[in-house]
Amino acid sequence: MSTVEPNEDAVAVDPAVVVDQAGMTYTIRSADTVDHSGGLSGSVKRSRGIRTTSVEALKPMSFVVERGESVGVIGTNGSGKSTLMKLVTGQMRPTTGRIYASSTPVMLGVNAALVRQVSGEDNILLGCLAMGMTRAEARAKREEVVELSGLDNAALQLPLKAYSSGMASRLQFAIATSVDPDILVIDEALNTGDAQFRDRTRRRLDVLREQAGCVFLVSHSLGTIQEMCSRVIWIEKGVLVMDDVPAEVTRAYTRYVHHLSKGRPHDAQNVITEKLERYVRPTIEWAGGSAPTGTTSG
Repeated sequence: MSTVEPNEDAVAVDPAVVVDQAGMTYTIRSADTVDHSGGLSGSVKRSRGIRTTSVEALKPMSFVVERGESVGVIGTNGSGKSTLMKLVTGQMRPTTGRIYASSTPVMLGVNAALVRQVSGEDNILLGCLAMGMTRAEARAKREEVVELSGLDNAALQLPLKAYSSGMASRLQFAIATSVDPDILVIDEALNTGDAQFRDRTRRRLDVLREQAGCVFLVSHSLGTIQEMCSRVIWIEKGVLVMDDVPAEVTRAYTRYVHHLSKGRPHDAQNVITEKLERYVRPTIEWAGGSAPTGTTSG
C-alpha cells in the first residue's frame, strides 16, 4: 500500500503502478576525429578517442496509477512517451528512482507477437499459448478473440503477411487482451480500425478496468484518448507537464501543438510554463516508511 501526497494531506490509494522519481538518461559514446587533408586520398579521418554524451530522455517524475484507471499518455514525437512505457513494463531500468507494479505489465505487441507466415487462425492459438494458456484455454478464448478483432472466417484462413496493418493490429490487440492482464500498456496500436472496432475496444478496456486492472494508452489521437481514458499524462521534452482529466490536458496540448504548427515556439513554450507552474508534483510516501518488496523496476 502506498500513499501519495499532492498537497498537505496524504491520500491512501490502491496502486497498480507507482512511479517514484523515475528518470532515464542515455549515455552515448562516439569517437572524436580530426581531419587531415592532402595527397591523393583527400580527407582522412583519424580517431582521437571516445567522447561520452549524456541525454536526459526523462526527467525524474512521480505518479501513482490506481486499479481501475485508464491513463492516456500524450506528447509530441520524441517527448519520452515510449521510454516511459518501456520503464513501466520493465524493458529498461530507470537510471534514477524506481517503478513498482502490482503484477507484470503486458505490452501490446510484445507479449502477443504474431507470425507472418501462418494464418490468423493459427496465430490466435500460438499467441494464446505463448501467453501461458493451455490448448483448452486457447480454444475457449478463440471466439472472444475473433469477435473483438472483427475478422471474418475467410480472413482468418489467410497468412498474416496478407493482412493490412489495421487487420494485424486488431488481431494483435484481441490476442494480447485475451489473458485479462492486470496491467496493460498499449503503445500506438489503436490508431487503425473503424468505429465499430474502436467501440469494441472501448468495451474491452472497460471490462479490464472493472476487473481491477489498469490500462496505459499511448496515442497521437486525442479523440481516442478522450473516448477511452479517465486520466491523461502529458510528457514533453522528457518533462511531465500535466496529469489531469482528459478534457483539461487535451485542451492545453491542442493549444501547444497549434502554436508549434504556426511557427510560434515562444507561445508554445508559454503553454508549458503555465501548466508547470500549476502542476503540484506528488510525493510518494510508503506505509510503514519503506517501499514494498514486490515487483519493481530500477
